[in-house]
Amino acid sequence: MPRLAAASLAGTAIEFYDFFVYGTAAALVLGPLFFPTFSPLAGTLAAFGTFGVGFVARPLGSVLFGHLGDRRGRRPVLVISLLLTGASTVAVGCVPSYGAIGVAAPVLLLVLRFLQGLGLGGEWGGAVLLTAEHAPAGRRALWSSFPQMGPALGFLLANGVMLALSASLSDAQFARWGWRVPFWAAGALALAGLWLRSSLTESPRFLEIDDHARVPLVEVVRHHGRLVLLTAGALAVGYAVFYAVTTWSLAYATERLGVSRTVMLMCIMGAVLVKGALTPLMALGGDRYGRRTMCLTGCAACVLWMLPMVALLATGEPLLMFLAILGALVAFITMFAVIAAYLPELYEARVRCTGAAVGYNLGGVLGGALTPIIATTLAERGGRVPWGVGVYLTGIALISLGCFALLPETRPVPVPAAEPVTG
Repeated sequence: MPRLAAASLAGTAIEFYDFFVYGTAAALVLGPLFFPTFSPLAGTLAAFGTFGVGFVARPLGSVLFGHLGDRRGRRPVLVISLLLTGASTVAVGCVPSYGAIGVAAPVLLLVLRFLQGLGLGGEWGGAVLLTAEHAPAGRRALWSSFPQMGPALGFLLANGVMLALSASLSDAQFARWGWRVPFWAAGALALAGLWLRSSLTESPRFLEIDDHARVPLVEVVRHHGRLVLLTAGALAVGYAVFYAVTTWSLAYATERLGVSRTVMLMCIMGAVLVKGALTPLMALGGDRYGRRTMCLTGCAACVLWMLPMVALLATGEPLLMFLAILGALVAFITMFAVIAAYLPELYEARVRCTGAAVGYNLGGVLGGALTPIIATTLAERGGRVPWGVGVYLTGIALISLGCFALLPETRPVPVPAAEPVTG
């Protein structure tokens, strides 16, 4: 289990590095480079629009790779998805700016961002299922939380590289070539991830299945459609909160409040570091008190924290901004530390890769794709304190709270391979 968990953690960290480095670049530099004919606000919105395309692609990736995972095994998914995401990320760093090739530049950016999302949509399901299906039932949430620490590590790595470049280069150097370096580094990281995953064995739960689903998506829609919609709605708040504080807040603080790019990146990275450290602790709570209990607790905390969060962000004071982001991410990880165990337990093994991944990534579309755009628009129309952003995030949290309330608990009774929990 330690070796398997470490390989899953490294793989998800690398894939989320690829995904997050784009979000940071979108907030800092992509607007002027790829949409120079737009106003500063419109350029930022357009850059966030290309960011959202990755979320739209993720459910499609979960369908394609979920089919492969349910038909051929979880292990092949990990290799192919990592190759796809790594290659498309390196290619983003090679795309010439609008000034060099005109409208072809943002078009290429959109295509490559779509491919990034496609690969990430498959990655999560494969990594989580391989870990969850190897883990003992009494510690499934704990072991499954290791892939869930991957996003935190990927974010820290992506923003750490961006921070180092931002601090060591002039604004002109950073805009000309510095922002491309983190994308090129994705190639070396992908090769390292493939080496780590080369020795992984197939999931024992998959090997036990005698009758594989012919078209897993059809079975998921027919027998688990309500469950997919509930899980997507429940997870929407996590995506909305995470990308509001890690992507929108970066643009808001630097463009509207005049906070230093370096200071804001350090505030966000400090909060993400704490979130990553708390992940296994929250997962132990899921093994002890139940997955649904932890999800309801974290979601309720989001409902209560969103308005205080935007008030603290609007102060422009680094310490208060750090506390605003930290409170949101602690609420977030209270839910998402147990999701890697919770979602697979809700679906029968023969369609688990498709069902869990589709529900997870649809939540990303609902909560993450438009949040930076909507939050930027609301903040621009409001006063110094972006209350509209807080109300928007609170509304999503309330919807997700209702969805979590309608889902069943799965702990401590192990789910048999052939018997679905349909909710």
